[in-house]
Amino acid sequence: MVSQQELCGLLARLNQRLDHHVRRVGEQLGITSSQVVALRELSEPMKLTELATRMACETSNAGYVVDRMTEQDLVTRTPHPSDRRAKILTLTKAGQQCRANVLAALQQNSPTAVLSASDAAQLRDLLGRAVDSEAAIGSANE
Repeated sequence: MVSQQELCGLLARLNQRLDHHVRRVGEQLGITSSQVVALRELSEPMKLTELATRMACETSNAGYVVDRMTEQDLVTRTPHPSDRRAKILTLTKAGQQCRANVLAALQQNSPTAVLSASDAAQLRDLLGRAVDSEAAIGSANE
């Protein structure tokens, strides 16, 4: 039987390796690791709050990253059609190219590259189930 300690330790080490990989990609492309994560997650136009959720950070932190990306002409902010307070984030042409570069670089030497397609799919499903169960436990405790 696998102990919680062993499982948590493996997940922590994998997270460290993934963080290191993201930092290397950022250095390679001349952007910050936070921008790498934002570009990875900006697969479609979305609100800042959704991007923050996908980046697993506070909205204010994602806002800081988006401010910098806007200054670099990688992202535009347009008014949300139904929420006056919100803006929709959309990649510019330069942002789309930068995202393509990020995605390609993330594929090279990724810590998860050793997994077969079926192993990766199984890991995704297992991690998704663990994340979904945490959300269910969190809402039950509120």
